[in-house]
Amino acid sequence: MYIAMVSAECAPIAKAGGLGDFVQGLSRELARRGERIEIFLPFYDVANLDVFQNLYEIQPSLSVPHHDQCLDCCVLGGEIEGVDYRFIDPRTSRDYFRRGRVYGEPDDAERFAFFSRAVLEYLLHSERPPDILHCQDWQTGLIPVLWSEIHRRLGLDTMRLCYTLHNLGYQGRVEGDILRQVGLDPLRLMHPDRLLDPNDEGMANLMKGGIVHAHFVNTVSPRYAWEVQNTEQGMGLQSLFQTHAHKFGGVLNGIDDAVWNPERDPLIPVNFGPNTLPLKAANRRALRTRMGLVEADKPVFGIVSRLDRQKGVDLIRHAIHYLLAEDCQLVLLGSALDPDIDEEFQRLKQATSESQDCRLNLEYDESLAHLIYAGCDMLIIPSLYEPCGLTQMIAMKYGVVPIVRRVGGLADTVHDANYSDKPFESRNGYVFDDPTEEGLEGALRRALGLWRRFPEYFRQLRVNGMQTDFSWSRPAARYMEIYEHLRSQ
Repeated sequence: MYIAMVSAECAPIAKAGGLGDFVQGLSRELARRGERIEIFLPFYDVANLDVFQNLYEIQPSLSVPHHDQCLDCCVLGGEIEGVDYRFIDPRTSRDYFRRGRVYGEPDDAERFAFFSRAVLEYLLHSERPPDILHCQDWQTGLIPVLWSEIHRRLGLDTMRLCYTLHNLGYQGRVEGDILRQVGLDPLRLMHPDRLLDPNDEGMANLMKGGIVHAHFVNTVSPRYAWEVQNTEQGMGLQSLFQTHAHKFGGVLNGIDDAVWNPERDPLIPVNFGPNTLPLKAANRRALRTRMGLVEADKPVFGIVSRLDRQKGVDLIRHAIHYLLAEDCQLVLLGSALDPDIDEEFQRLKQATSESQDCRLNLEYDESLAHLIYAGCDMLIIPSLYEPCGLTQMIAMKYGVVPIVRRVGGLADTVHDANYSDKPFESRNGYVFDDPTEEGLEGALRRALGLWRRFPEYFRQLRVNGMQTDFSWSRPAARYMEIYEHLRSQ
């Protein structure tokens, strides 16, 4: 099967978050299964092109309709591990993708709307269109709309579109003029059953457009799919999901076991696995040495997270104070885009700088992330909402017991040591429900009690998590079922 992925990011070329890991991990697994995979990305000036042995021009001049004219693009190509990559490079004085970063520009909507039209124009003039066009998040939400309104009639009618939603906190709410820019009619599309935003009269919602016009829509965990239909997590789109329930579902993400595997990880001092778990202690010592923590008979808690409201920053801050009062150690790795949150954690870093039990690193460091997973005992994830989450799966792979709030993918992957209905060998962490200090403290207290009083049971929780299959194998098989279903329509 020929599957084209369209995304604003893909690791390790251009990654800003979990979306980049998703596109890389799923694409690589599908390619291993013998499928033909092509990934479309903007040609960012910050792209890591060192991963390509050869990057070449596929189409030196692609004409893309834009406002009342056409813009010229160059399409470049490369290949990594059996996956083909296609880069859209517009030749315009606007320098859409030469901004020094992936996101965060005032004209993001215009940039990605143009990218969406350019991808379809390229496919329209290619020798063979893909069987499946798999779009990601709001940045590509206009692709199903463009296909339905324009490109289906021009020769792409056999193509089927899958649309994956990674975070409903970002829906692409824009002025309707963006539609006219790429050749769409705002008067035709700005209606409640099409692109009109339900929360902001007069605005277009690009994610809503993708949901309405795609052949299949999914979130990145079954629990999150239920939440966006039935709770405030739908962020205004609950009724839309209920209307389109016949083509909507949830598929849990995987993690890339070529990158996240303590038995082969080159970024940690000592490799280990479920059968060699005592070797994890050497990584704990290395983590303490690197971070300047005292060597002591105390559990080490980790936090690896973006610092924003979604991730429960108030609960993260409370956890730090609580655990230090309970004579524990803690290492935090995370950064904040919000200046108020950044200032708050900079003050907290300064306030804890003299402690031998606490270190806060407020900028991302890939090698430190690996060492935290390898060295810590428990990981705290108190998210207010979590479409899937990868940190809890990575943590369990590294013998770390996660302490999470029961939302989204966290609820699908973490099964409480005390209260789960699963057998003990399937339990792997601690879960709390209420996003309150009391709720978090209850889970932390139970986890600490097991670590201190019943070390063998705590060890078994570690092993249970390590032996769980979080690879891309099962998610890829589920996506193949979806693709086959779409092709049969």
